[in-house]
Amino acid sequence: MATPNAKLSLGGIVRRLVHDGVLSENVAREAVQGAQREKQSVVGYIVGQNLASGRAVAEAAVREFGLPLIDLDALDLEMIPSGVISGKLLEKHHALPLFKRGNRLYVGISDPTNMVALDEFKFASGLTTEAVLVEENKLAKRIEQALQAQEAGSIAEDLDEDLENLELEEPDEEGGDEPTRADVDDTPVVRYVNKIMVDAINRGASDIHIEPYEKYLRVRYRIDGVLLEVAKPPLAMAPRLIARVKVMSRMDISERRIPQDGRIKMKLSRSRAIDFRVNTCPTLFGEKVVLRILDPGSAQMGIDHLGYEPKQKDLYTEALSKPYGMILVTARRARARRCRSTPA
Repeated sequence: MATPNAKLSLGGIVRRLVHDGVLSENVAREAVQGAQREKQSVVGYIVGQNLASGRAVAEAAVREFGLPLIDLDALDLEMIPSGVISGKLLEKHHALPLFKRGNRLYVGISDPTNMVALDEFKFASGLTTEAVLVEENKLAKRIEQALQAQEAGSIAEDLDEDLENLELEEPDEEGGDEPTRADVDDTPVVRYVNKIMVDAINRGASDIHIEPYEKYLRVRYRIDGVLLEVAKPPLAMAPRLIARVKVMSRMDISERRIPQDGRIKMKLSRSRAIDFRVNTCPTLFGEKVVLRILDPGSAQMGIDHLGYEPKQKDLYTEALSKPYGMILVTARRARARRCRSTPA
């Protein structure tokens, strides 16, 4: 009696993988059924389930379909055309524009049968499309990076207005300068605070300092340990600007005499969220605000990027493998020492 798998015919890339000995016939049939069940491409299913490596699948596709193969790790990100294809189409078709030559757009795909992507990319861009094979795992990573870049870029474009010279009403003498809820939710103030935070993230800052003084207000970023002045908003904007940050971090905007702590979570994309730890401190001319940027992506650094010599790396990894103890990272300062001679 024939099993359901036996009735399933194999073709295209799956047949080539079986022919080359990368997959057994039973595993290949199960992969086809699994891809249909999960409603995804068979290439994505095979690589996602670790049935075969992305490189092995790509090389098999080259032999079967004769398309050129490119290593995405060797491709400069700056070469990838931005804004040609929307993020919605990238995600829908699991394909990525790699580079443009004249009126030709070369599109990276991991599944050689994905001709629908080429047709829709051609319609959306008005360019002739050519398919280039890439490894599935690397393609998925690059598409995610492209989606994040597009979303971050759209945020920056939405906030890219000259808010330095806002004409704000000066607080009257009777009403004082205590901001109201309407002031805090004022659209220009909201947009300006968002712009400060997004720009700090894009520039790799670790802290944002909003500092009021007697005659001016300044915003500084801490980048690589150095505080850099990036903006001088109008002084009249200070109460509303600081109150907006306090509302975002869920502090009491009516309390300005004591320090307060809070937290903000900003979602830049579906997969990237940035946390801000916020502290306020009363000063002579108003409240100073410091936002510490806690970006989990900036901490993803391997030991190979720390600049260790091979011997130092071996000593570190050996100590790290110990079942107990601790590793202390300290800063060493050179000190001049006075040498005293001792009598013989």
